[in-house]
Amino acid sequence: MKHIIFIGDGMADYPLKELDGKTPLQVAKTPNIDALASKARCGLFRTIPEDFNTGSAVANLSVLGYDPKVHFHGRGVLEAAAMGIKIGPNDVALRVNTLCIAGNKIKNHSGGHISNKEGAELIKEISKRLGTDKVKFYPGVSYRHLLVLKDEFSEDVECEPPHDHPGEEFKKLLPKPMSEKGKKTAELLNKLISDSKEILGSHPVNIKRKEQGKDVANMLWPWSPGKKPSMKTFQELYKIKGAVISAVDLVKGLGIYAGFDAIKVEGATGLFDTNFEDKADAAVKALEKYDFVYVHLEAPDEASHEGNLKLKIKTIEDFDKRLVGRVVSKIDMGETVIAVLPDHPTPIESRIHVRDPVPFLVYNPNVEGDSVKEFDEKSVKNGSLGLVRFDGFIQLVIEE
Repeated sequence: MKHIIFIGDGMADYPLKELDGKTPLQVAKTPNIDALASKARCGLFRTIPEDFNTGSAVANLSVLGYDPKVHFHGRGVLEAAAMGIKIGPNDVALRVNTLCIAGNKIKNHSGGHISNKEGAELIKEISKRLGTDKVKFYPGVSYRHLLVLKDEFSEDVECEPPHDHPGEEFKKLLPKPMSEKGKKTAELLNKLISDSKEILGSHPVNIKRKEQGKDVANMLWPWSPGKKPSMKTFQELYKIKGAVISAVDLVKGLGIYAGFDAIKVEGATGLFDTNFEDKADAAVKALEKYDFVYVHLEAPDEASHEGNLKLKIKTIEDFDKRLVGRVVSKIDMGETVIAVLPDHPTPIESRIHVRDPVPFLVYNPNVEGDSVKEFDEKSVKNGSLGLVRFDGFIQLVIEE
């Protein structure tokens, strides 16, 4: 039996007045996912434990059956794995965003969704000016970059995720030591933030963006510090060979630690303009070689962080038609277990991740479905699977 999981990042939401009390998932046209729901078992899945941060790393760990309380060590180390950067046992890795700061407030977490080329130019200059043999910067995708602190630093620092604080004053969110051993690291991170503002604000890339009327990427923001985790692979746990398809280094890195091969798709951007069709075709091809394929789409989450309701609905519809529908039309459904879910909700009104349970479906050709006919936050409450926690979801996917 083959297995495929489709993740619509941040798809789930709350009822909205402008949608007559419905959610974007209820309003969006999703005939392919609804058709799966009518043959599947459905329920709700709490992917983020109580009193735990609401990041995508935590949620995707849960989806794959790994306990975040044991295996989450910051998203920086996961992104390093995706980028092919080796992390030593005493190194601390952090995700670094290039933010757009306006009037000392976070205008957006993405530097106006700066291009890969522009982002790389900015990080190259930062590395030249602020990097040392102990402080290493690496360019990533768009606004998502990596900072590695070598040997003598601590992960015991509280760093706020910038996408959780749009419109807030950045000075109130600066890194803070969580203990005495975190003081040196917090001091360094705050200095890097301060120094980067002057360097990036006058950089030609940002001068040109400003002239073009675009948001600028005028400050670095390091967050989610951690050290290298120790995880058993899917092969060790379930005797399953897997692959991951995602434009986001965090998800690719998590897949790599789980023992999956990361499949690169040209034109996969992590945004609404991602290459849906080639991601779908890559998934179909991967199912010929692998037992398990994890397909992640970032676009609905990014639309949510922007507060763009129209775009969120469109990305959900594209997810249904151009990704899920395209794959389902090309595979043998009699030999494939199919699961669909968001990793976490990202409500349009707040523009941040929340820990509410997410709707999910699991189609297994050997197991009778339930009475659910549409896939959304409300309908799945009538599903046969109820509320699932911990590794309950992945067990449903891999059962034969």
